[in-house]
Amino acid sequence: MKIAVASEDRGRLVTEHFGHCEGFAIFETENGQITDSVFVPNPGHKPGFLPNFLNDRGVKVIISGSMGAGASDIFNEKGIEVITGATGEAKNAVNSYLQGTLKSTGSVCHEHQHADKCGE
Repeated sequence: MKIAVASEDRGRLVTEHFGHCEGFAIFETENGQITDSVFVPNPGHKPGFLPNFLNDRGVKVIISGSMGAGASDIFNEKGIEVITGATGEAKNAVNSYLQGTLKSTGSVCHEHQHADKCGE
């Protein structure tokens, strides 16, 4: 299963806001373990584009600090699990998810122009 983490610092840290991340750390997992990872730079923030971009890469779970309602809705329509409220190191967030201890806070931004204040 592929798990993407909206990240910064070349995929090391979970970013606060999905659409404005530096890129995505995409982790390949099998039997509850990380087997591989790659960093994919953010190709650009356009409404509706990034969920499709990640879906096309086979991502089944997206982890982020927060994200807009539109992106969350598209992920849900595609059957991709959305986990928001994550912080810290991307690899640790994925391991916590695999262990069943990372739970979504449901932090969704409703006003796109206030993306820098998500989760407040």
